Amino acid sequence: MNSDLGLLYRTYDAFNAHDIDAALATMTSDVDWPNASAGGRMRGHDAVRAYWTRQWDETEPIVRLEGFLVLPDARLRLDVRQTVRDRTGNLLSEGLVGHVYAFRDGLIARMDIE
Repeated sequence: MNSDLGLLYRTYDAFNAHDIDAALATMTSDVDWPNASAGGRMRGHDAVRAYWTRQWDETEPIVRLEGFLVLPDARLRLDVRQTVRDRTGNLLSEGLVGHVYAFRDGLIARMDIE
């Protein structure tokens, strides 16, 4: 569990720094990822890269881990403070969001938003 949590801290740090390669390095090549803006799901590094690139072209999201819970099936549920600003710095949204992660071979295999 400590290694999974450390992996998630590195993922969030990389995301906040817009370091896509470092963030994707924490995920399986076939990672299953939610499309929060349009609904549905994406699969794989290329899809997540394109999604984040579009997201960062339009907004400046920052996510900070505030708490976590180990679920009975070994997934981790994180409480994340998400702050989203437009490209000029105006606040668009802020609040707590639940992120649930599943792991495979020491990497993130799936993320869900609650």
